[in-house]
Amino acid sequence: MGRNTRKRRTPLATKAIAASAALALGGGGLIWANFYASAHESNPANRTKSAGWQIATIQCPDVGQKLTSVPQRARRGVDKELANLDKQISEAYSRLASTRRAQAGDPGFVDNAILGPLKSKRTAALDRIGINIRRVGGKAPRNLGQLAKCRGMAADANTNDGNGGGQNGGGQNNNGGQDQGQNGGQNGGGQNGGGQGGNGGQGGNGPVADDFIRIEDVQPGSRNLPNGLPANGDSGSTGTFTTSCGTNQNENRNSDNVIVAPGVSNGAQHQHDYVGNQSNNAFASDEDLAGAETTCQNQGDKSSYFWPVLRIQDGTQDIDQGQPGGGQDGNVGKIVEPAEAQLKFVGNRTSDVVAMPRALRIITGDAKSLTNGLNNANTSWSCTGFEDRQVTDKYPICPDGSSVVRTSNFQSCWDGQNIDSANHRTHVDFVEADGSCSNGFKAIPQLQVRLVYDVQAPQIDNGQVRNAFAVDSFPEQLHKPITDHNDFINFFDEDLMNEMVQCINSGEDCQ
Repeated sequence: MGRNTRKRRTPLATKAIAASAALALGGGGLIWANFYASAHESNPANRTKSAGWQIATIQCPDVGQKLTSVPQRARRGVDKELANLDKQISEAYSRLASTRRAQAGDPGFVDNAILGPLKSKRTAALDRIGINIRRVGGKAPRNLGQLAKCRGMAADANTNDGNGGGQNGGGQNNNGGQDQGQNGGQNGGGQNGGGQGGNGGQGGNGPVADDFIRIEDVQPGSRNLPNGLPANGDSGSTGTFTTSCGTNQNENRNSDNVIVAPGVSNGAQHQHDYVGNQSNNAFASDEDLAGAETTCQNQGDKSSYFWPVLRIQDGTQDIDQGQPGGGQDGNVGKIVEPAEAQLKFVGNRTSDVVAMPRALRIITGDAKSLTNGLNNANTSWSCTGFEDRQVTDKYPICPDGSSVVRTSNFQSCWDGQNIDSANHRTHVDFVEADGSCSNGFKAIPQLQVRLVYDVQAPQIDNGQVRNAFAVDSFPEQLHKPITDHNDFINFFDEDLMNEMVQCINSGEDCQ
């Protein structure tokens, strides 16, 4: 794969979130909840004395996003080591969360007992990544070893300062207005001590009160049409193609991710809902997926659509209470099936679209946005009846009679060659502000996923949240709404894909 030289752009959602957070915090940037701090720590002296308690989670460079060029023959081994790095972080976070008393009594505890050993383990894994690449004649990044060091992420850390690593050259660039108006919804202030308390669920692992906002408090914005572009003046491909694949009534779930961690059981460390392809697990080959059963009404669509499950934190547990990807990885509570799962493909403002290649993989959003920063955050939260109000870094509290909505608009420009890339991002891109694809990329049908959930609105009282809901996440990501993401693997048969393209290019609405 050739080196990608596109300029790096930032999604509009990222800019809006950062700006609103800065306003709420006096320009200080995005701050995450210190739900471990006790009330007396408003005193600066006490805060310094108990510095260990100020560390909410662990922030490590995202190695996978740095590896933009890995030989195909090395990818399986590299992916396994990347999954190993994720596991190391989760284990370190678990130790961080279980040693608060020791941290309070020893200001060097986190560095000496948690971050130091983690660096040693990461150094060994990074060495093995380099060996995998060089073994097949590739060239490992010269500064790979510099990605071993992690840091404790304090309650007042700015997650968008670049220290999370991995966003440079990441490829999830400007979405050309595809975000749904993240304007003004962040006025809940920066996570100023939301208080975990007894939410009956994650037990100190999120969500917190300040992760929620009443949808009525979000300023209305212009609800963007497909590709985020106004209807008048469209001169490209204006049709749509809708595929109906159910809401995962089969309860087909696992904590694998065959895109990011092929061959690794529990590579995601959180549960996914799957619709469409019924053979999606870490060990599925393209041939397995191509020959699988599908829940889609049109049997020519064997594509795989998957996203993190949503759970209710009401004190109840699901069947994975003590299992990997469930309670073992900090994901607890009752899994809620979507009431609706709408899968729609739309066109491009400036040109016709071309067919997606078989087995094309696309990930939108970033499961590690809390520690990586907001560059790749790209899903929206809203409520039915209020979908001109969208937020990315908050869960919505919907009024009576209104349901929670999760929306994901995928990248719709393809490099014309690769069905995947080493960091799973640089082979696809978002459109430019004018709707066109840059750098010679080709416009492909854009997948839009809209999930609707009938859940009871959380109650917040004195900084405590009851009956909270949250998406599954890696343990150290604290179940933040900005970590939401969505995955797609194309297995439309050739005839149906061509039908989709013709429908979209001719301006028709098909299904």
